[in-house]
Parts: sequence; structure tokens; C-alpha cells
Amino acid sequence: MAIKDDNKKILDFDLQMEDQDQSFPMLQVLNNDGEIVDEDALKRAGLSDDQMVELMKQMVFSRILHERSSKLSKQGRLGFYAPTIGEEASQIASNYAFEKGDWLFPGYRDIPQLIMKGWPIYKAFLWSRGHFEGNEFEDVNGWFPQIIIGAQYVEAAGAALGLKKRNKPNVAYAYTGDGGTSQGDFYEGMNFAGAYHAPAVFFAQNNGYAISTPRSVQTKAPHLAAKGWAAGLPSFVVDGMDPIAMYLAAKEARKWAVDGNGPVFIETITNRLGPHSMSGDDPLRYRTQEDIDNWTKREPLIRFRKYLTDRDLWSEDIENDWADIVNSQIDDAVKQADGIAKQKISDFIEQTLEVPGQAAQDQINKFRGEGK
Repeated sequence: MAIKDDNKKILDFDLQMEDQDQSFPMLQVLNNDGEIVDEDALKRAGLSDDQMVELMKQMVFSRILHERSSKLSKQGRLGFYAPTIGEEASQIASNYAFEKGDWLFPGYRDIPQLIMKGWPIYKAFLWSRGHFEGNEFEDVNGWFPQIIIGAQYVEAAGAALGLKKRNKPNVAYAYTGDGGTSQGDFYEGMNFAGAYHAPAVFFAQNNGYAISTPRSVQTKAPHLAAKGWAAGLPSFVVDGMDPIAMYLAAKEARKWAVDGNGPVFIETITNRLGPHSMSGDDPLRYRTQEDIDNWTKREPLIRFRKYLTDRDLWSEDIENDWADIVNSQIDDAVKQADGIAKQKISDFIEQTLEVPGQAAQDQINKFRGEGK
């Protein structure tokens, strides 16, 4: 029985799957070899030489912070720490496109972006240790790193609506990992922001693994970006190892949102070159060293370093001098964090509520009397 061509296409499920797979080409400006593959996109990004050098410095800062934080964690001097190695472009280059008045809602792996927004390094260390001072923000348009997977999308949606109602020329932006796209908060945040045309930009850093669960078995969606379409958002895929493409994507998404068009969803293709966290995870139990080595060849610092060096904007001496400065800053931050008075049991109870109830106050008095 013959049916109309349009209906035939609708009922062709194989064609639908093929269309899904082909709907999201990957935005790339700087390839794995540090070569520009789209001169017009480079011009559209509009990064000056000075801005590129500053972006490189921020990415190097993130890498050194990762290395130092990993060592501190192994020494038992931090609490929870999620490595960032390999995600410097996805995190730092996207963050670089936003303005001071924009609000950042990070996940637990997005410490570097918060520091670039002005969060003191020592407070990042205190946050990892569970100290309340690590959650105190002054003159930083950001929120503490979210431990609940995907919940930052809901927070960002609410903040974005608030910015809209106050007629602020700013956006709220949030990051989660590929695992976060399987959470309910992920969908609810985008759906809410989309329904109210709230100025938000959502990033899903597809780093290959949700803890030990590979992306390939987590969801049947051929592209995580397709999940943004479900909420009616313009959505696209970016080479998350390419800092210029990441900056361009974030810059264009921010402009779209600020101009009153509603939110944008961006999937970044990157890779978690280290463990999920320093809390006992061993990536070699669920992936191969060969896979890690292949991804390492594409990592952002290698390709951006080559590009800038070829243009005489960067050198080994410049990087070494900058590394000395960064390490000195981190040394000072460690000393400052170590100098903060440790919390007592009575402090934890007192900080739970602004006005403790009678039972809580009795506990506070009891523990204080015991010097705890």
C-alpha cells in the first residue's frame, strides 16, 4: 500500500536515526596540530594577540592548579578534588567570553572558572575541605560548586530569569558533565529557562565518562546537543579541546541570550585525562592507557601553545616565568587556608540555621562547654 512521501519519511525510523547523527557538525577553528582551519571563524572570534596570550596564561594557571591540587589531595590536605586536566579549553576559554556581571553556576569540576571570576584560591581549598568560609562569596558573581549532579542548571535558570526581570544586560551560565545530561535537573533547568526566554547559556562537557560509565552506554542520543533541541534551545557541538572555538561558541551564545532570544545549549567534546576524582578512582579499571594517550595528543595546551609559539606570542621562557608566579600564588593560598581556624562541632550546628532552635542551641552550648 503506497502512502504519501512525507508520511513515508516520518515512518522511516532508520532515516530518523541517520538524520540525528548528521545534525550536529562540530565547530572547530584550531585543529589538533595547532593550525587554523577556518580563518573567517578566527576573525569572528575577534581575539586580539593580547587576549590570546591572556587566555593561554589562564589555561596554564588551570593546569598548574590541577597539578598542585592533585598533590595536595594525595597528601591528605584537601577533601574532594575533581581533576581538570584536558578540559582547560572547554572550561577556561568558554569562561573567558563572559563578563564580570554574568553569573556562573559551576559543577564540582569547575573550580578554575570560579577563580577566574575572582574567587580566592585559598577559598577553593577551604571549600574542598568542607570549611564554611569556602562558601562565602564577596564581589564574585558566582555560586559555590554544585555537588548534586545537574542541579546547577536549575539554579542558573532561576538566576537568568531574575536578570531578565531586572533588565540586566547579563546572563547566567552553568556547566555539567556528560553524566549530568541524564539527570532530571538538567532537563528541568533548560525547559524552564527556555519557556521564560531567560538569558542563560548551558554547557555540557562531554569528557567521555560519568565516573566509570562511558558516554556510549549512558544514553542512546548520538549527540548530547540533541537534548537541547528537546527544550527548544539552539544547540550545537564544539571541539572542547580548541580554545578559539570554545571562546567563539560562548561569545555567540552569550550575545544571543543577552539580546533577548532565550537560552543556548552547548556540548563540548573534550576528555577527562585523569581520574573522575582523587577519592580512589582508577581510570585504568574502565579505560585503556592507549585511549588516554590518544586523547592527550589532542589536548588544548599543546595545540594552543604551538599556535601562539608559531606566531611569536609565546615561548618556553614566558611559560616558565608565568608558572613561577602561579606556583607562588598557590603557595600563598595554601598557607592562608592552613591558617584558618578549624571548625568545631558547635560551629557546624550554629551555621546550619541563621537562628538555631532551642534543641540546636542546647547542643551548641553542650559542645562549646566541652571545647568542641
